[in-house]
Formats: sequence, structure tokens, C-alpha cells
Amino acid sequence: MLIAVPRERDPRERRVSLVPETVARLTQMNHRILVEEEAGVASGFSDQQYRDAGAEVAKFERDWMKPADLVVTVQNTDFSASSPYASLKERTYIIGMLGPLSSPPEMFEVLLKNKLTAFSMDVMPRISRAQSMDVLSSMSTIAGYRAAIMGADQLPRLFPLLMTAAGTITPARVLILGAGVAGLQAIATTHRLGAIIQAFDTRPVVREQVESLGASFLTLEIQTQQTSEGYAQALAEDVHRQELLLLSKPVAEADVVITTALIPGKPAPLLVSKEMVASMRAGSVIVDLAAETGGNCELSQPGQRIVTENGVTIDAPLNIASQLAPHASQLYSRNVFNFLNHLFTMGLGEEEKELDMQDEIVSRTMILHDGQVRHEVLAQRMEQVRS
Repeated sequence: MLIAVPRERDPRERRVSLVPETVARLTQMNHRILVEEEAGVASGFSDQQYRDAGAEVAKFERDWMKPADLVVTVQNTDFSASSPYASLKERTYIIGMLGPLSSPPEMFEVLLKNKLTAFSMDVMPRISRAQSMDVLSSMSTIAGYRAAIMGADQLPRLFPLLMTAAGTITPARVLILGAGVAGLQAIATTHRLGAIIQAFDTRPVVREQVESLGASFLTLEIQTQQTSEGYAQALAEDVHRQELLLLSKPVAEADVVITTALIPGKPAPLLVSKEMVASMRAGSVIVDLAAETGGNCELSQPGQRIVTENGVTIDAPLNIASQLAPHASQLYSRNVFNFLNHLFTMGLGEEEKELDMQDEIVSRTMILHDGQVRHEVLAQRMEQVRS
């Protein structure tokens, strides 16, 4: 197959969808790789590295991707009628984090019109045989690590316990809200930095994981079950109010609060109210990893870092994984390679063979095919826009 790798257009996006390491593996499988000029520069990969890996490097023009059989992107959403995507031939495949639950529905119209087949990596089923393709876990690992470093960097005091001739320095206290992949990585990183860590999650099933990483599990009278995708179920309004009340004291006592709670396709749940921020000590830090969907902190301003009147720093980064673009790209590229290998076994690229639509990985990730929307939520959102 001819696989095209475009440069990402979002100013916050520094990742690239395929790194030279993966390109080399694909070329060894007799695939031809066409990489847009400077596609990997922001991630630390030069055009020459791609050439050395066996890829061809193409200058940007509207029709540069036209011969492609498959396009691999990170989250390139420039699917307008004037973009190179509009020139792709029918039934070209597109793979990326396309966001069927959150992206503007109208952006998919060009892909539908051209009868392109789109797979969205960010709706990968959370099943054991898809773990090596799970980009959300890979990017959450990066995000959790980065959040811990950001908290330590912005806190105007030391993280670890220090015993010196001049006296003892007590360790910082860190509170991590949400013990998914990002939360667990934040626990592991802050533990290595020497902080005292508390973690809270409404799912009691994660307690063992939290404690194994060096944190104490904050026990509140709030519990919920875990969804089939591994997320916590949304709380009823009265239970949510109780949750905020019970979290008030731990938040006030923390030097750093890292929030990681997300609900796919919905606004992020509120975990830190403005009253709770007002109760925190001057110099305390909040790192809100849910900024992409509104934030877990009531005062968060997505994409910005602010300091409140009482001296609390609130950082709400967008696309935080992109801040560590070389390793984020490497992990994403490996996820894509594993997904491609699976699709090849399912018949991708074989003229005489149709993709196995009964396979759960194929059926759950395929959001567009042959001019039809195959993802139920995206179909509903597009219908609402059209009506």
C-alpha cells in the first residue's frame, strides 16, 4: 500500500503519526511511505531520517496525497474542500484520533462525500487484544508524567523530605483526583519525586493499583461502578454535591492537586470548586488534565495558566502529550503500527478480500465507510447539525 503521512496543522500539535522507526518496519513489509516535508520536525525527526528509513518526502501541494491508499494522521482535522483530503480517491483509508465524540460533525462531510473509510484510534475498544493499539492509554501515560513534573516545577517548595544540618524539610503533599492511566502515572512520578500522595477515585476497584504505586487511597463515602471501557460512571447530582463536600478538606491541605477525571463524549466533571480553591494555601498548584473538555476545576481556563487572588496557580494545559512530542510520537506510531498489522490480517489492502466487519476492533474503530456513518454517536451528532 501507499501510506501518506501529513504534517499536523494544529498549532498546538507537535506529534507526528509515524516515526522513522515505524516507517522502516513498514517499508520492510513492502509498503511505500510518502511523508510530507517537515512532518516530523516538531517531534525531532528530520526529513533525512525518513529518507534513511525508506520513505519518500513530498512537498506540500493540494494533490500530494492523491495517490495514497491510506493516510495516517494524529488529529489532523483540516478536512475542508480545499484541503488535500478532498483530492483523495474513493475508498482511501484514513487512520487517526478523529474524535467522533467531540470533533465538529461538519468536518466529516468531505470524507463522506468522497466515500473514504475512516478509523478513529481514540474509540479503540478497551479489550486485552487491543492493548497494544490503545492510544488513549499511551497518551494518558505521557500526560500523567508531564502533569507531575509541571506541579513540581510550579510549586515554590521542594517535593521530597530533606534532612539537613540546618533542619528538616517536610515533603510536599500531593492529591491526585482520578486513578485512570493518567492518574496512576502521576502517582508513580510524584512518588519518585518524594512527595506524600493521596489519591481519590469513585471506583473502589482501583484502590490496589493506587496503593501499589506508593499513594494512600482516600476513602470517602462515594463509590461508583466502572464502565465496560474502564471509566467511572457519572454520579447523580446529589451524590456529586456530597463528593465536593467530602473533597474540600483534602484539597485545602494539598500543596499540589492533579485532576484527571474524564467522561468520554461529555463535559469533564467538576471536582474542585472555586470555594475549594479559595481554601488552599498561597503557592499551591492545581494541574487540570481535563481542560480539553472544560476542566475539573471551576476556575480553570483551558490552555492557560492563571494565579488566583489568594496565590494559587491553576494550569489547564491543552494537548499536554504533545509537549513531549518525541516520545508521544513514538508511542502513538507503535500503536498505529500494531493497529495496521491487525487490519492487514483482517484483509486491508487485499483486493479480493473485504475487511472483516464482525471483528470488534474493526467495527468499533471504523466511523465512516463507503459514504455512510458507522459510529452511532457521530451519526446522531451529524443528523442534529443537518436538521
